[in-house]
Amino acid sequence: GIYPQSTYIFKHALTREVVYDSILTTRKKRLHVDIGDAIEEIHKDNLDEHYAVLAGHYVAGENYEKGAEYCRLARRKAEKAASLNDAIAYSEKRIACLEKLPQAEDVQRKIVDARTALGLYYIQMTRHVEAKAVVDPIVDLALERGYKRRVSQIYSIIGSYSYLVEDDFPRAFKYLEDALKLAEELNDPVSLAMANYWLGQALSHSCEFEKALYHMGKTLEINVAANVLWGIAMVKSMISAWVYNSQGRIDLGYQTSDEALRTAEESGDIYSKAIAYASHGYSCYCKGLLKEAEEHLLKGIDFCESINWVAWLFLGHTWLGYTYFEMGEYKKSRDCFERIISRLEQEQESPFPSWMNLTRISLALAKVMNNERDINLAEVFKCHEDNRWQVFEGWMQRYIGEVLLNIDDKHISEAEDWIKKAIEADKRNGMMFCLGRDHAAYAELFKRKGDTPKAKENLSKAIEIYKECGADGWVTRAEEALAKI
Repeated sequence: GIYPQSTYIFKHALTREVVYDSILTTRKKRLHVDIGDAIEEIHKDNLDEHYAVLAGHYVAGENYEKGAEYCRLARRKAEKAASLNDAIAYSEKRIACLEKLPQAEDVQRKIVDARTALGLYYIQMTRHVEAKAVVDPIVDLALERGYKRRVSQIYSIIGSYSYLVEDDFPRAFKYLEDALKLAEELNDPVSLAMANYWLGQALSHSCEFEKALYHMGKTLEINVAANVLWGIAMVKSMISAWVYNSQGRIDLGYQTSDEALRTAEESGDIYSKAIAYASHGYSCYCKGLLKEAEEHLLKGIDFCESINWVAWLFLGHTWLGYTYFEMGEYKKSRDCFERIISRLEQEQESPFPSWMNLTRISLALAKVMNNERDINLAEVFKCHEDNRWQVFEGWMQRYIGEVLLNIDDKHISEAEDWIKKAIEADKRNGMMFCLGRDHAAYAELFKRKGDTPKAKENLSKAIEIYKECGADGWVTRAEEALAKI
């Protein structure tokens, strides 16, 4: 155009950046607000397509009221698409905007809402340390003002933090049961979904599987009623991994994780694919389909990497380590455990301390089977001593028994004591698949001792249990081993 109606367009990003930075700050703020107002006017009939851009302009223009509102709308849109990292980013910006406004009562209420919503997104990404940190400043305010809906959700955040990060199950159950009571009084779907889900998780790790299934089933019903595909995939994945497979109902675990995977593919989002592929990979492992397990777990790990979902990277690598171990790929197994232990040790405060201890014991076993002998048995025993998850009790004891059995010929008696403890624990805890594994390990011990009848007896018991569980691949492996004795 002819001056003064000239328009200048700079295509190169660095040039644009230099021009932008040359504008005076006060004028820059006014321009951002003017652009936001123009977008509102031009696109008033389809503003939902422009929430993110509007949020950016109003925040940059320091119109914090509008910035906060468009951040709220943008994070809700991101949530519907299961883009939880984006939902977290917009929630953080919304809080920053709200906290710059005059602290009237309605603004304080919005801050409680915003911080709680952010906490809920964090725990869905298993970032419980950050979740608790973000709600700690508002607990008293929410209680004083009687914001029962948010109090219920805050209690779910604190309760899940208590057992996942602190290994404090009594405190977890207190908060989660209080969260559920409030949610039931209000009949609020989000509060009910969260309280039931995390209570179900805590119960599954305490081997109260039927109660866990009831509560996680309630969360599934809420997601089905709302047709939230990514939520359905997530809950089914967790029911498969932590209820059915832990119980040893492997057929049901496989079927449920397969359903979760198909729902995740229909949903199309990375979040549900990450958890569904990893969970189905674990079901394949429990079924004894090791190549399929490897394939699905590797896909799940790739999806987790793409959204930086550290906790499920941990689970995926751990389950992949078990899969490689059973394939006889002991170096690959060791590498999986070492890689994820190193990754989580870099976190400020890692979730799953008891799971970390199980993984350290698993690493010791993989190293022993890889003919490495630099094992600190005192540290291995300490990992078991520090365990607070009942679901891992027999699992740890069997692995310790196998470490002792394979490290040298001097610990066979100790190994037998640990494997016997594992059998007792898994019977008591109702973990039938693990019980089958215990008897297979006991058979190997008797084989080493030259007691063929006892070896056959325990391997036959393992086969019987595997058949009851539907662990078909494990049946075949055990039958082949029995034929060789």
